Amino acid sequence: MAEKTNWGDAPFKILLDSNQALVVTVSGRDRWALECLIASGEQGCTPIDTPGPRWSGYVHNLRKLGVPIETVTEPHGGPFKGTHARYVLKCRVERAGGTEAA
Repeated sequence: MAEKTNWGDAPFKILLDSNQALVVTVSGRDRWALECLIASGEQGCTPIDTPGPRWSGYVHNLRKLGVPIETVTEPHGGPFKGTHARYVLKCRVERAGGTEAA
């Protein structure tokens, strides 16, 4: 996904559990993060396996638009052991034009 150079506005249909749908338009890193979440499926994304400078910020922006994203806290080892977040999309998402994205 990183090879894309145009991260302009793109509409997505968010299909919520309540049988409701909303359309959001995202661009830039927020769009990049949403497309990463779509591609990762139930596995989700972490800043470790899908590096990006401000994952928490992208997730915050998407949540403000109404996109349900779960944060799972996971431990990690190494010389700087601690925890990190795994972000998981909790709904189906389609391109608003009708092309299925997830």
